[in-house]
Formats: sequence, structure tokens, C-alpha cells
Amino acid sequence: MADESVLPADAPVPDEIEHSVLIGASAERVFAVVREPGWFINDGEYREHTITTTGPVTRVVDPVHGSFQLAIEAHEPPNRVAFRWLGGGLGEISDAPNNTVEFVIDPAGTAARNLVRLTVRERGFAKLGLDEAVRRRNYEENLRGWQEELDLAKRLAENGRGGGEDVDGGADGT
Repeated sequence: MADESVLPADAPVPDEIEHSVLIGASAERVFAVVREPGWFINDGEYREHTITTTGPVTRVVDPVHGSFQLAIEAHEPPNRVAFRWLGGGLGEISDAPNNTVEFVIDPAGTAARNLVRLTVRERGFAKLGLDEAVRRRNYEENLRGWQEELDLAKRLAENGRGGGEDVDGGADGT
């Protein structure tokens, strides 16, 4: 099923992916997860990354998937963070067109119950200079992957990285 196409063969590759998930946690707890550059570079299980920043560029090294370059485009705690990143393994961030990944946290509960909607939007597939088949493969892999990553964000925000502790180790969960 993972290899099954989600787009009709004759349909153009869309420019944007958008997925949302409801999370039983405060906006601050969810933001503590998604603010980390590259937290979403994994296979649905959180892994520590080596993160270094030089000027506007952050390099994230994942022990399985390798090195990625990101730039923080927006940082608006506790509601929004956006990264520009080079999707599809094309090289350095300055060498080619790149995608933007934005995380938006909106209230979805009541004053008595913490509930937020986390939405991810990845934009930029249309401008990637790849041939149609490669662009389609990247889009479809990311389309499936974002659901996995949002499920991970939900688990981390609701349960902490180790199953029970705060997401960022703080005593107040923010």
C-alpha cells in the first residue's frame, strides 16, 4: 500500500501538502515540539539530531537520513513556526529551489480542556526543477510522511519524548 500512488496518473503534482491533527495539549507544549529545526526528519519515531546554526542556515544531521539544511522563516511562539528546506536531496539550500514547511497551532478546545489543531503545510513542489516522475514520487512520499510526523508530534506533546516527561525537559511543560 505504501507504494500505491495517491495521485491519478494524469493529474499534475500539486504545489502544496496540508495535513492537520487534534492534540490534547496546550499550544505551548505543541510549539515546544515543532519549534525544533528538523524534528520531522525521522521515520515516525523521535531521534536526537545534531543541530548547528551558521548565520541564517541551520544544519540538521539525522543519524539515519543524513544532513539537511534549513532556514527559519517564521518563529511566532506559541502559534507558528516555518522552515525553508531543500526537499528531495538536491544539495545545499542555496543551490536549488526549496520547499517551505509551516506548522500552525490553533485553539480547538475550551478553557476547561487543552486541545489544539496542529496543521502542517509544505509548499514548493511545483518549483522544484525535477522531472515529473521524481517530483510526483517526492510529493507522494511526503504526503504519506506528514501524517506519520503529525502522529509523532501528537505523541510527543501529549506524552513527552520518553513517554511521560515534559517535551523539552521543563518542569512546566512549555
